[in-house]
Amino acid sequence: MNNHINFGYLLFISFVAALGGFLFGYDTAVVSGTNEAVWQFFNIENSSFFAGFFVSAAIIGSILGALCGGTVSERIGRRKSMIFAAVLFLASSVWCAICSSFPELLIARIFGGFGIGLASVVCPCYISEMSVAKYRGTLVAGYQFAITLGILVAYGVNYLLDLHASAVVIPDGATVSLWDSIWSTQVWRGMLGMCAVPAVCFLIILLFVPESPRWLIVRNDIGAAENVLSRIYRTKEAVRKEVAATQSISAAEPASGQWEYIRRHKGIIKAILIGMAIAILGQFMGVNAVIYYGPTIFKNVGLEDPLLGQVWIGVVNCVTTIIAIFVIDKVGRKGLVYFGVTGMIISLILAAGFLHFKEQWHLNDVLMIVFLGAYMFCQAISISAIIFVILSEMYPNKVRGLAMSIASMSLWIANWVVSQIFPNLLEALTLEGTFLLFAACCVPYILIMWKLVPETTGKTLEEIEAYWLKDDIAELKEHNK
Repeated sequence: MNNHINFGYLLFISFVAALGGFLFGYDTAVVSGTNEAVWQFFNIENSSFFAGFFVSAAIIGSILGALCGGTVSERIGRRKSMIFAAVLFLASSVWCAICSSFPELLIARIFGGFGIGLASVVCPCYISEMSVAKYRGTLVAGYQFAITLGILVAYGVNYLLDLHASAVVIPDGATVSLWDSIWSTQVWRGMLGMCAVPAVCFLIILLFVPESPRWLIVRNDIGAAENVLSRIYRTKEAVRKEVAATQSISAAEPASGQWEYIRRHKGIIKAILIGMAIAILGQFMGVNAVIYYGPTIFKNVGLEDPLLGQVWIGVVNCVTTIIAIFVIDKVGRKGLVYFGVTGMIISLILAAGFLHFKEQWHLNDVLMIVFLGAYMFCQAISISAIIFVILSEMYPNKVRGLAMSIASMSLWIANWVVSQIFPNLLEALTLEGTFLLFAACCVPYILIMWKLVPETTGKTLEEIEAYWLKDDIAELKEHNK
């Protein structure tokens, strides 16, 4: 079977869609290096609400993007939706660099967030629908790697721009141009604006990728779907088999609206609720709090160079995701979760213990870097590696865009809540208590994965769909007796 697959073309397609993940990662993480400067520039450092709102503004846009992502991608297609997301990324980054007020900056970040939310729905969905069962986990996990690479690049860019700005001396009384403001005196503008570079690359390269064949088949454009599949499979027989498999699932149900389809199938409702649960709990385990507020955490601990510490976190996150790509289709989705989430719990408890006994035992600050590095390793090889893989493959072809939109919207709402309240958690619970809260949230996540989520490794999308529909099919057969 492997000889019939054009793996090189699959890699190219996955790489293009994964660029959306890179933008996703960069745009969400870049804010970590701009927090202190933006808070001071707009005089909001003493307001926990507005400090959190600056970080969470992009996430508000992400919620809206995820909410609309399913409908948009189902109506205009996966490819055009990704193009729309690229345009939003580009517009937002330029606007952030030249904005003149805090409300304007927030609006620009919301626009970028809309692109993030849209990309989080469409890009993994597109990769999943273009992939073959054997490599689907690896290829969709490549999207997660692109996110972590974007995060790492954002940290690196922040660090380098901060070094550059520190070295530039502006004479007193000299006129400061917009260009100097972006790269020197208000370097946070340059940090946010640099997202325009990958956004342009993403926009251009999207012109060379086709539409999803499964989306085309559902819309009865069989000729176009066969043309796309012929680039993936080298034999006509394999192409016909893929078309037939998708058609058989689509034809099994009478034509109806997506919400009506979901309402009539308890199995699909169950899958959506489970997807929402793991998407929400994944945010309350602290991953994005570390990504967004890493320098603030390191500064709180007393680390001399918080931005450099954040670069270390980004390196661990990125390298670990590469490992996850190579093992996800061998170890399986659930095996990675059992290993990684257990490690997250241990790492968070150790980090909390460090904070509690630091002064009493004269502990070195390097230990915090080690514990947070271990935490990032465990989350990157488990929940972050599998979340978009699971969400992109557990829903039927007919409602995949809508169902992913619901799950992704839940993820971004939870993400917003965590990013908005994190400064308040630090005040109310201290960093030590916040880490323990994150550790407690890991427990229900691992229980849900153990009891309610099937192992999807190596299964076709149609086989996974049949799993969720099995009770409905059995009930229908019993009714017809």
